[in-house]
Amino acid sequence: MRLFLLTALTMTAFAANSVLNRLAVAGGWADPGGFAIVRVLAGAMMLALLVLAQRQRLPFWHRRRLLGAGSLTLYMVGFSLAYLTLDAGLGALILFGVVQIAMFGWSAATGAPPTHRQLVGAMIAFAGLVWVLWPAGTFRVDAGGAGLMALAGIGWAAYTLAGRGEADALAATGANFVMALPLTAGAILPLAGLPAMTWQGVLLALVSGAATSGLGYALWYRLVPALGPVRAATVQLSAPVIAVLGGVLLLGETAPLRLLLGGAVLLGGIALSIRRAPAA
Repeated sequence: MRLFLLTALTMTAFAANSVLNRLAVAGGWADPGGFAIVRVLAGAMMLALLVLAQRQRLPFWHRRRLLGAGSLTLYMVGFSLAYLTLDAGLGALILFGVVQIAMFGWSAATGAPPTHRQLVGAMIAFAGLVWVLWPAGTFRVDAGGAGLMALAGIGWAAYTLAGRGEADALAATGANFVMALPLTAGAILPLAGLPAMTWQGVLLALVSGAATSGLGYALWYRLVPALGPVRAATVQLSAPVIAVLGGVLLLGETAPLRLLLGGAVLLGGIALSIRRAPAA
């Protein structure tokens, strides 16, 4: 039950990131690139202060930082730039589809292939996600945006997998954020230009970075070893649906019937995938 509650809290934090990002960008208070840079900055500051307050050090020089900071940067940059040309719902489908494939593939390649029940549950859950997020009417897929979002999915899968061996989730996440800050800014600024943000956009990015990203990612690093790659990949499919529900409750967006039906299918698939097999 404790693992379930903490996982639900983490998925809610991930969903809150989407709501805050959408509120800032759709409201004209921030551009995606600027929001991402301030988000990483706020996360780095919050986590560094917490680690230092505990009289600990940020493990900058550990070999895991190359993968942790690098994959976090790839996710942040790809995610931010992709949404310049990509529909939000379609972007989420590409992102989490790639995350699923990458993490299931890694699990199989390292000698722990998903079970038949896990595969079926993941497919049902993803079908529910598609039902909820598929764009209405005709739409055009920008190849560049889709490619960037696919890279973001690879980055997030790698970042999640990198957390399995971290002894101190808070310190590791803090070091990742601090090292990812110059990399993220250095990649986004030449491509997207200087950030255009109002104080409202900065405030939303600070909340996203310090709370729902920084602390949320640290908690995720604590949970991934207990969940395992397959279950971790599957439960993440709930985050976009929670974000859509958050948009309905907090932003006054409409709640189509497919949100309720698709959400029910998704939760059923997740439940099937993460349920442990009964003892023989």
